[in-house]
Amino acid sequence: MRIALGCDHGGFELKEVIKKHLEERNIEYMDYGTYSKESVDYPEYALKVAESIINGESDCGILCCGTGIGISIAANKVPGIRAAVVGDVFSARLCKQHNNANIICLGGRVIGPGLATMIVDEWLDAEFQGGRHQKRIDKVIEIEKKYSKK
Repeated sequence: MRIALGCDHGGFELKEVIKKHLEERNIEYMDYGTYSKESVDYPEYALKVAESIINGESDCGILCCGTGIGISIAANKVPGIRAAVVGDVFSARLCKQHNNANIICLGGRVIGPGLATMIVDEWLDAEFQGGRHQKRIDKVIEIEKKYSKK
């Protein structure tokens, strides 16, 4: 498994904690930035991570900004991306089991490092359940196609 990581300045410190945690679990990752707390624009990093997944360079992604909200909105503009803002372990598990979320978004200003690593573990260890959930994802994909300009 290869995970794409990205963040803006508000999520930089949390991304660094997550990197260390992934290393401890021997999980490969690619860091798409940012690489400091200097102010940057989150859509750039959301796009890098989302494209990495769509292009097959990564299997899934983790994005961090101040709240997780802005970066998730940007990532979800890429067809095929299902980015979920997650702030608890229950939602982390279900966003994979029911929604097959391929990116989770965390808020560096609202989630501490201990909870963040628990969320990451829960999401990574969960499996998509398919069945009735796939039918719903297929409907989301149809909405995506309807409004896609491609």
